[in-house]
Amino acid sequence: MATLGSLTDVGGAANSAEMENLARFAVDEHNKKENSSLEFVKVISAKKQVVSGTNYLITLEAKDGESTKVYEAKVWVREWLNSKELLQFNPLQLQATPSV
Repeated sequence: MATLGSLTDVGGAANSAEMENLARFAVDEHNKKENSSLEFVKVISAKKQVVSGTNYLITLEAKDGESTKVYEAKVWVREWLNSKELLQFNPLQLQATPSV
């Protein structure tokens, strides 16, 4: 069980439908806010932090035109309010390998 406030790994995040849905949400919200056209590729990893709800820190790949880049998204989920909000979406310096 996660300790309140600590960041813990989400096991199996790369294969998790829940993490994929949150990552797709993050890319869609980023595209709306920034008038961008990123395309979700895959989840690389995820961590979660129990707060008033749950913060998910998701490392993901998305295509920007022809190049695939790595981004980190922070999504705040409050299940009891049926609410999720994109708090941060930033490119990471790592370059992704081409998707197959």
